[in-house]
Amino acid sequence: MPAWCRASLRRCTPRPHNEGMKRPRQLHLNLFIQSRGHHEASWRHPASSPLALSDIAYYRDVAQRAEAGLFDSIFLADQLALADTAAQAGTTWLEPITALGALAASTSRIGLIATASTTYSEPFNLARQFASLDHISSGRVGWNIVTSWLAAAARNYGSAGQVSHADRYARGEEFVAVVKALWDSWTDDAVLDDRAGGHYARADRIRPINHAGEHYAVAGPLNMPRGPQGRPVFVQAGSSETGRRFAARHAEAVFTAQMEKATAQEFYADLKRLVVAEGRAPDQALILPGLSPVIAATEAEAQRTARELNDLTDPEIGRKRLSGRFGGHDFSHLPLDRPLAPEDFPDPGTVEAARSRTEVIVGLVRREKFTLRQLLAYLAGARGHYTTAGTPEQIADLIEDWFSDGAADGFNVMPPVLPSMLDVFVAEVIPLLQKRGLFRTAYEGSTLREHFGLARPASRL
Repeated sequence: MPAWCRASLRRCTPRPHNEGMKRPRQLHLNLFIQSRGHHEASWRHPASSPLALSDIAYYRDVAQRAEAGLFDSIFLADQLALADTAAQAGTTWLEPITALGALAASTSRIGLIATASTTYSEPFNLARQFASLDHISSGRVGWNIVTSWLAAAARNYGSAGQVSHADRYARGEEFVAVVKALWDSWTDDAVLDDRAGGHYARADRIRPINHAGEHYAVAGPLNMPRGPQGRPVFVQAGSSETGRRFAARHAEAVFTAQMEKATAQEFYADLKRLVVAEGRAPDQALILPGLSPVIAATEAEAQRTARELNDLTDPEIGRKRLSGRFGGHDFSHLPLDRPLAPEDFPDPGTVEAARSRTEVIVGLVRREKFTLRQLLAYLAGARGHYTTAGTPEQIADLIEDWFSDGAADGFNVMPPVLPSMLDVFVAEVIPLLQKRGLFRTAYEGSTLREHFGLARPASRL
């Protein structure tokens, strides 16, 4: 682990707190479930779950542990192609929308967020799927809106080439407009279910949308009543300039990768400014940076565990993943132990893949002067999100510091190994946050919107 990362735990200066004082602003915590943990080598670690990554029992077990810890939500990522590292790494898992249908039946309060692409989906199908999940879960669903950047995904969906960054977002804007209209094509009072009178619904309260745009032609209405939340919570993770403006218009929760507090504060202030410029209240767009903590009784023990995880990684797998991040750029000529320079990477502005993440990686290289081996070991922890190792008290201090000092509304928690490191977070860190008045001691609402403090959108009919 880099010295700056270790030192950051000791530099935190959390605000003084009064245990008897009720704070109006509450921390939000989402659990990111990926593989057997967010570290690249988690699937190999002896403390990770013994269950198969295709076994719904694994996801049910982790979701229930997060719900016992009072997390706002869980999140399932997705990709639309088999990774070229699949033979050497645990990178395959269940399709998230299908999985959330099962998890909705085995949880009762925690929010359920699934990734779905606007690039390779149809608005009517996606609107039906998420409306169904919102009904099944009694209003606990969120949609992580992504524009798919993998070149291999394009080949799986009949595209001759990778869709450009600009085109993906243009398509995404129209896609979101269509699904919003479909979710609003029934009013909240459209269903009568009048058995005696023979009237199931009020026809005048169900309207077609008759959308005809550049990318989609959709008549509507949706063949399903409006969901308990009106529409799913909108989540987004792009941090490029285009991604930020998309988030400012639509996102109600933003997952972002920030490697230090200062850049997190800059992102937080900029996005809140953009949200206000779009005519929205700043508290209706929560910003949740990724946090992947290794937690142990002592800082030395936590650092030793982090090194053990890094020792399980294969640099060549990391090299392939780095190539994928940069749209297939060939890094095979770079030696593992020579310090890197920004010139070793393509200009992020020319990359048609996940542009915001490439900017994070190049910025890290410029700042830390890593060798390729060191960079790959660092990215193995959380692929550009904030990684650290320390005691429960140090992790709680860091969370409070960022939350209180304009860097975060909460965190997208990415335990390096599941479920063991989630259990430590729930047992050791959450009680400290509760004692400081930062985090709930019981669920107060029943929907994801209520957990996040978000307004329920009124039907536009």
